[in-house]
Amino acid sequence: MKFAYGRGGRKEINQLYDKELYSESCYSSAASPLSLNMEALDEAEFCFSQLNTSCRKTMHSHMEATFIYTVLSCITLLTVVLNLLVIISISHFRQLLTTTNLLLLSLAVTDFLVGLLQMPAEILLFRGCWILGDLICAVIYFLSFFTVSVSVGNMVLISVDRYMAICDPMFYSTKVTLKRVQLCVCLCWIFSAVHSTWILRNFLKQPDMYKVCHGECIVISSHAEGIVDLVVTFLGPILVIILLYMRVFVVAVSQARAMRSHIATVTLQRSETIKAKRSEMKAARTLGVVVVVFILCSCPYYCFAIAAVNNFVGASSVSIESWLLYFNSCLNPVIYVFFYPWFRKSIKNIVTLQILQSGSREANLM
Repeated sequence: MKFAYGRGGRKEINQLYDKELYSESCYSSAASPLSLNMEALDEAEFCFSQLNTSCRKTMHSHMEATFIYTVLSCITLLTVVLNLLVIISISHFRQLLTTTNLLLLSLAVTDFLVGLLQMPAEILLFRGCWILGDLICAVIYFLSFFTVSVSVGNMVLISVDRYMAICDPMFYSTKVTLKRVQLCVCLCWIFSAVHSTWILRNFLKQPDMYKVCHGECIVISSHAEGIVDLVVTFLGPILVIILLYMRVFVVAVSQARAMRSHIATVTLQRSETIKAKRSEMKAARTLGVVVVVFILCSCPYYCFAIAAVNNFVGASSVSIESWLLYFNSCLNPVIYVFFYPWFRKSIKNIVTLQILQSGSREANLM
C-alpha cells in the first residue's frame, strides 16, 4: 500500500519471479501424476486452489498467525476508537473549536480513515491473498496515497500554526482565523486527492494491469513518479517542518528566559500575558511531540524506499515499515491523552453520555 511505497525492491521482484515459476509449475503439474496428499498440500498453499494462476499464500504457523492477527486487530480497534473520540470531542464542544484544534480534527479524521479502511485491508493481506477484487484494490491503493498525503499536509499546517503563534504572537489572532484554517485544510485535502490521482492515473484506469496471479493486489510506479511522490510527501514537507520548529524552539527558549527574569515584577495584566504565552508554548511542545513521532514512524519506511533499487510497490504481505506508519495514527490520540487535560475531560463526558444532555456543547473543559 502507499505506506509501504517502494516496499521490497529486489526482494519483491524475486517474490514476483517465484510466483511466476510457481504458476508454471501448476500448469505442468496438471499433466503429471501426483498423490492425493501432495495435491491437497499444493491446494492449501494457494489462494484459489481451483485456479492454476492463483498466488501462493504466506505460510505461518497457527500460533504465530493467531498472535499477529490479535495484535494487529487490537491496534486497528484502538486507532478507530481513539480517533473517533478526538473527532467527537472537537466537533461537539464549542470551547474546543479553535484554529489549532481544527488542524487536529483534520489529522484525526485522516487517522480514523487509516484505522477504518487501511489497517483492515492490510490484515486481509496478511496471508498474501487479496479476495475483494480489482476495483476495491484500486480504491484501497488510492486511499493509501491519499491519507498519507493528507497526514503530511496536516503536519506542515500544524508546524506553520505553531510558528505563527510563537514567533508572531501579536498578529496570530488576526492572521490565523477559523475561516483561513478551514480553507487551508480544504486545500490540503484537495491537493492530496489530485496528487494521488496523478500518481495512480494508469492503475485507476486498469487495476489489474500489474497482476501476475489471482489473489494479488499490486501497483508498479515509474521512477519519475516515485521521485515526485518521495519529494512531495516526505523530503519537502519534512524539511519545512524541521526549519519551522527549529525557529519555534529558538524563540520559545528566549521567551521562557525573558518570562523567568521578569516574573516577580510584572503587573496583573502582564501576568495574564505571560500565562497566555506559556499556554502557547505548551501547545507548541505537545504538537512538537506529535510531529517528532510522525517523523520517527515515517523515516524507516522512506529510508528503505530511498535505498530500494526498483520502484516496486507490493501489497502481498504486511511489512514492518507500513505498520509502523499505521501505528502513528494510533499514537496521535494517545499523545493527546497524556498532554491535553481537555481531551481527558471530553472522553469522560463522552463515555458517561453527558454529551447527550442539553447544553453540553457549552461545557467548560479547560
